[in-house]
Amino acid sequence: MSTSHLQNAVREKYGEIARSIGKGGCCGPSACGGGDPITSNLYSESETSGLPADAVAVSLGCGNPTALIELLPGQTVLDLGSGGGIDVLLSAKRVGPGGKVYGLDMTDEMLALARENQRKAGATNVEFLKGTIEAIPLPDQSVDVVISNCVINLSENKDAVLREAFRVLKPGGRFAVSDVVIRGELPPDIRRSMELWVGCVAGALEEDEYATKLAAAGFDSVEVEPWRVYQIEDARAFLAESGIDVDRVAPQVDGKIASAFIRARRPEII
Repeated sequence: MSTSHLQNAVREKYGEIARSIGKGGCCGPSACGGGDPITSNLYSESETSGLPADAVAVSLGCGNPTALIELLPGQTVLDLGSGGGIDVLLSAKRVGPGGKVYGLDMTDEMLALARENQRKAGATNVEFLKGTIEAIPLPDQSVDVVISNCVINLSENKDAVLREAFRVLKPGGRFAVSDVVIRGELPPDIRRSMELWVGCVAGALEEDEYATKLAAAGFDSVEVEPWRVYQIEDARAFLAESGIDVDRVAPQVDGKIASAFIRARRPEII
């Protein structure tokens, strides 16, 4: 599975979702969070009440990264794989007019949707950038906090993503993401499934491997904290559209897939 092939699949899938949202529709329950055990019930009503409806509708993550870390007025934040912009807009409120939030996405349709949501929200301290998370189009040591919501799993070169996140962080900067992690071995069918790559499951790292890769990229204070562990019935829900024999595979993934909060820090220069 070449990286370009995977990137094209991801771009097409999320472009389709953005186009559907733009038409007032949706791409099925797993695309928009309705009934999907991974993407549902991630944000409080108080958080989403002031946001454009399309930003909320296209929230496709597996957690709420803005709740993982205290964002301070004046900080610069980067959201890797910003999608419709929900986490960018939530972050923009916290850093205030003296701060800046960048959203990075490679899908034109998502960028267009995010910019429209930015306009509706009246967020003037936000900028959406086109690019890949393996080659972040920002200078070295230019951001205080890197966030991401179930996107790093979509990359086949996670080492490059983590190195890039480290590069753009200022000394003492924080890495705070939501992602899916694996606890034990997954059946080969799951690892091979393109549909599940695009849905953040097949490309997930084992939780200890995630921590090891962060340390290898230079981070310290690494924490991987699973907070929502998926059971057999959850597995049935997110395997349903994948073409996999659900009755055979679901018991093999029971308790092995979890959404996790992942935190780390770029060390201060000594």
